[in-house]
Amino acid sequence: MNPLTSPTDLTQLRGLHLPADAASGAQGEVVLAIALGFVAALLVGLVRLMRARSRASVRASALRALSETRALPPEARLVAQARLLRRLTRTLAGDEAASTHGGDWAATLERLFATDLFSKGAGRVVTEGLYRRSSPADIEAIDTELGRLFARISA
Repeated sequence: MNPLTSPTDLTQLRGLHLPADAASGAQGEVVLAIALGFVAALLVGLVRLMRARSRASVRASALRALSETRALPPEARLVAQARLLRRLTRTLAGDEAASTHGGDWAATLERLFATDLFSKGAGRVVTEGLYRRSSPADIEAIDTELGRLFARISA
């Protein structure tokens, strides 16, 4: 069939039409769904941002408080670090976790920071031996380890 010999030409073609339901509420529903999805994505992003900022602020304040303890004499420094650990545990794990004592306190700290510093390492002084008359603790090692642990806070 040759296009020149076809009985219809372009003037006889029917115009393009939208489907019959194109003017109905389907377009509004699609626009609403897109808008709600966009708002939900913004809310999720905002919540993640706020959580990241609060974690970063806990980390920053813990590191700042730890650096402030470095100006104290050795015994007062250990006590200040032990108090800082209590406050930090209360913030990260709640009052019940922060109110433990002895071996339970060391276990709570080790679970919170994923370390064995408080039962086997230099951190035993902070959990057990603050008021004992024993050999002096390696305060610089404790400072270094606490700084490393506080820098990893992400909870």
